[in-house]
Amino acid sequence: MRCFSVLNFGSPPRRKAFTRLGVAIVCLLTSGCAIAPGGGPSSRAVWHANSSALGNSKIAVVDVTDDIARGLINASHASQFSDTLGPGKPIGAIIGAGDVLDIAIWEAPPAALFGMTGGDPRLTSSSSTARGTSIPEQMINAEGQVIVPFVGAVNAVGRTPTDIEREIARRLIGKAHQPQVIVRVVRNVSSAVTVVGDVAGSTRVPLTTKGERLLDVLASVGGVKQPLNKTSIQITRGAKVVSMPLDTIIRDPRQNIILRPDDVVAALFQPYSFVALGATGRNEELPFEATGITLSQALGRVSGLQDARANVKGVFIFRFEDPAALPTATVQTAHLTPDGKVPVIYRVDLSDPASLFISQSFPIRNKDVLYVSNAPLADIQKFISVLYSAVLPVATAAAVAP
Repeated sequence: MRCFSVLNFGSPPRRKAFTRLGVAIVCLLTSGCAIAPGGGPSSRAVWHANSSALGNSKIAVVDVTDDIARGLINASHASQFSDTLGPGKPIGAIIGAGDVLDIAIWEAPPAALFGMTGGDPRLTSSSSTARGTSIPEQMINAEGQVIVPFVGAVNAVGRTPTDIEREIARRLIGKAHQPQVIVRVVRNVSSAVTVVGDVAGSTRVPLTTKGERLLDVLASVGGVKQPLNKTSIQITRGAKVVSMPLDTIIRDPRQNIILRPDDVVAALFQPYSFVALGATGRNEELPFEATGITLSQALGRVSGLQDARANVKGVFIFRFEDPAALPTATVQTAHLTPDGKVPVIYRVDLSDPASLFISQSFPIRNKDVLYVSNAPLADIQKFISVLYSAVLPVATAAAVAP
């Protein structure tokens, strides 16, 4: 009888109120997962993402260890200018289409051919000495030739000025008296590099036999407009595109490579960023310097983890990774994206003290997504909070009902 008296809810209106309360509790319990707010997938869901597919590409899930971090660092060294593009060498005075030449021809006295025209006063001192004639400046025509009086068409593209001098002199033998020829490149448009981006002046810079280096070309256009540590230099050579921080190039002389014709040099201001999501102090896209940052620095920039929510075993980095940076076994089981990348999720367990050392060397890449999942208890607490906020008004109404 005592038990039944405890379950006696009093008057019918109060019993109805408690009945409604019970129904509300049951509904909340059965749909709690849908009602409780979430900031993204759970740690368990991310860890089992290797069974999922992104288009036709399987997602690789990799636990970050010291060996993995070292492999990523070594892989980043492969993108250096000196390794990918080579140190380079001076191009020499190779003439190309569109170049403008100045051709001067001299004859020993008595000048028999060009001397009869009076010659160029700048090249002739008296009638008893050698006489010279300067032919008007000529641009290499569509056929790659220049026209020389009494010689005809001379092929010029792909040859040096010395080669052209020798051919013209050889063709003048028997026509001119001991001819001597000087060929000079007045305007070089075929052997030049294009400089664009955050520089003082975008332009095409002609190359000479000296062998202009990257920093020489940047200096010739007035340098970059932004701080060195926030500027990266991208070189496009044919199908190869390589980028490096400017201050790294300055500190490492090997990266100050000799440029080649038709290289495109672009100065980019702070082109890198990563996105922070989940149980971090800040959820946003954050730019970082061209010199790059590590995982520990990235966590510091997002104000760390949220103590009340974060799962310290559920820190993930989502990335489209270069296959060369991954273990062979991981690449063999993964399918590449159309652009040749591997979808990878790196997991870091911050509950292990050693991971704090690893995070100081793990590099963050451009367009990475840093995600911190909620702790399981945090999801339960959120559900209880939702339950409490929904049940309290009903319980209060039932308690005050007559």
